[in-house]
Amino acid sequence: MRFTLAPHPDNPADLRQDVTASLTRRPDGGLAITWAIRGDMAALHLPTPIKPAPADALWRTTCCELFVTAGDTGYREFNFSPSGQWAVCDFAGYRERAPLQPDRPAPTITCRSDETALRLDVELPAAALPAGELRLGISAVLETRDGGIGYWALAHAPGKPDFHHAIAFALELEKDPA
Repeated sequence: MRFTLAPHPDNPADLRQDVTASLTRRPDGGLAITWAIRGDMAALHLPTPIKPAPADALWRTTCCELFVTAGDTGYREFNFSPSGQWAVCDFAGYRERAPLQPDRPAPTITCRSDETALRLDVELPAAALPAGELRLGISAVLETRDGGIGYWALAHAPGKPDFHHAIAFALELEKDPA
């Protein structure tokens, strides 16, 4: 499945990137997700690649995000940085942090970029996802070199950018095939 992410109406005027995402449910129940960002890459701040590891506050600069719920009020947020770093946060309810379950498997992140495009490929193991029918929010945060921030998502709630809002969970997936 391929999707075009919509820019938030309050994005900086100089951020005119085209952002798409594609998603495949793997036979083992995991997800393969690709974000493609096209436009003037020189205008974007891209984090420097480093050794893949968990990190905090990746959403403060250019990163791709996935929000996942299995239908209850709780949900999981994943942040994937072009640097190779990632973050996982669990929420019991709207922006209500919950303890993270131990032993979450790490995603595999591959990033490629040139003057006109950035491609971020993520393989997310089934064990990192809740079981059952999933609702997803797919989004991206892009930072300009001068510090401006823009937001893209499948759907935006009214008002300021908010990927945690239920409206942003716009994609429904059937129960995993396992």
